[in-house]
Amino acid sequence: MTYENRPVRDPELGHVVADPGLPEHVERYNEVDEAAGNRAYAAVLAMFAAVPVLAVLFVVIYFAVPRDAYIDFGWLQASAMNVGLGLTAGVAVTLIGVGMVQWARAFMGDHETIDPRHSAGSSPEDHELVAHQFEQGVEQSGIRRRPLLLGAFGGAVGFAVIPAVVLFADMGPHPTAAKRRETIETTIWAEGVRLVNDENWIPLRPENLEIGQLVNAQPENLEELHGTEAHQAKAKSSIIVVRMDPNSIRIPESRKDWHVSGILAYSKICTHVGCPISLWERQTHHLLCPCHQSTFDLGNSGVVVFGPAARALPQLAIRVNDKGYLVAQGDFSVPVGPSYFERDSRNDFQDGDQ
Repeated sequence: MTYENRPVRDPELGHVVADPGLPEHVERYNEVDEAAGNRAYAAVLAMFAAVPVLAVLFVVIYFAVPRDAYIDFGWLQASAMNVGLGLTAGVAVTLIGVGMVQWARAFMGDHETIDPRHSAGSSPEDHELVAHQFEQGVEQSGIRRRPLLLGAFGGAVGFAVIPAVVLFADMGPHPTAAKRRETIETTIWAEGVRLVNDENWIPLRPENLEIGQLVNAQPENLEELHGTEAHQAKAKSSIIVVRMDPNSIRIPESRKDWHVSGILAYSKICTHVGCPISLWERQTHHLLCPCHQSTFDLGNSGVVVFGPAARALPQLAIRVNDKGYLVAQGDFSVPVGPSYFERDSRNDFQDGDQ
């Protein structure tokens, strides 16, 4: 389709000039010179073929390079793994992009066309025209003359997905029973570990706690940890210590030696979604979670009395050591924090348990 050869008024010159129409199409060099076309064809194939190699290399680097290995650039120390992953993934994506651009420049049709305006509705003739134009586009893409281009491009994109899939491993280890016992089901509480105030780190003694008082506490051995390890341990081992009149609370037979004269210790982590809890109602012995209003009765082994939480707060068994300090009798008997699919809830305390 070409412009009609009609006169057009030039706004600057003020007189009528002839419609110049479309310029004559000039064949590209690689279309005229077969050797040049073959070189461009080989270059695009090479770029797409390099992507699977880089994708495999990405996976090898991810699993083979130690996470604590670094490359010293003088002014910067960079993780060897991150450098390798960045280079392989970055070069692979760049090669796909450059290969597509070169494909378009060297092999796809470059004839100028004119598309006249038309109504929004599509007629059957338009449908046929679109199908015809699509067929022309396929022909102009060079796929039929250079059949390996499409396969190489599809293979490059397909292999480029592999690094993204491998990175899902960074979402965390597979939650096997052994891995859960080592991580989310275990805290640093152990036999003889002292309870300390988490503000001033002073060890807690029974005579320093008044009836109705609540203290946020931590295990004393948390001081031995640093960085990420300390934050992870604190997120699981944080507790609240409360003192209540032993005559006003219910102590089940199975937990009669878990308290010291009405002093009880519970996990500070809500069993709903893991929010820290410390809203204490002294008269009712209820502990309220500020996130979703789950309410636990600390006077009855931490059972849920209101809200979306489905499990009682885990209780930490405590005693007094030979120096008069409050210490743990061991770790929690059940995992702390919110529920998860693999969790065994058979040992959770229920109202009425003895």
